[in-house]
Amino acid sequence: MLKREHHERNTSAMATNVVELRTPNGTENLEQMLEQVTITCPEDIHDAAEHLARIAKERGMQVAVCDDISSKEPMVDADGTILNADIFRWLDDGSRWWEDHRLALHSPLPRACRYESEPFWVNGNGFNLKWPNSYLDELDLADFEKRSLCKAAIVIPVHLPFGQISASSFISMDRDKEDLSEEFAKYTLLFAQLVRRFVAGYVQAHRTKRRIPSDCVLSKREVECLRWAAIGKTDKEISMILERSHATIRYHIHRAGEKLDSVNRAQTIFKAGQLGYLGANS
Repeated sequence: MLKREHHERNTSAMATNVVELRTPNGTENLEQMLEQVTITCPEDIHDAAEHLARIAKERGMQVAVCDDISSKEPMVDADGTILNADIFRWLDDGSRWWEDHRLALHSPLPRACRYESEPFWVNGNGFNLKWPNSYLDELDLADFEKRSLCKAAIVIPVHLPFGQISASSFISMDRDKEDLSEEFAKYTLLFAQLVRRFVAGYVQAHRTKRRIPSDCVLSKREVECLRWAAIGKTDKEISMILERSHATIRYHIHRAGEKLDSVNRAQTIFKAGQLGYLGANS
């Protein structure tokens, strides 16, 4: 009997959470919200951004989106309107973070997205996420508010193909609020799904050139040679390690470069890494 009551309470709690996620205002469910922020062409960007801004605002948050932390170009719609200014409403002096290109290198928010792929919230006291991350523990949070332009933020990293990293954040409308644990628990699942859908669509809509040949498949031997090359081994050293001739090693690396449309050995290694052939230990 006790087990049944405990199960019913847990089931009820789970149902409440699902309803809260799917019907935050009693008018929209998750599927509808995802559809609203979906981008299939440049003409979709403006309305999708408007919906994302509204959904955040209804939950007391203001969203800031960066599709590529390595790029100096602001995100724009089909008419060239800057999303973070005109739609997400970052207009005050000192809040137009995309105009300060040093922030991508010095702000702890985009820097943390290089080391973590799951959502987290952060303030000057540290990072808060579902599991330990020693890389984040070592990031400098001195002068957090000055360097992050906020007192606390929920951050959604999105790791895209070809090594591109997106960093989006949700800041409380109450600018003095430093504890976002409640908002993180309540809204992060929703925010993460919406941001990932929005950013992926935006990037695809703006991608005009193919960086890597499509359907590129490297052989087992090519990958093996490139993995050793990626950690600094010369062709001669690789030939000794794999017990193959020097010419054979050079052929495999050259052949991989042809498949990846690379101009030199370094670019071959880089592109192979972007496609995930070299693993995390290279």
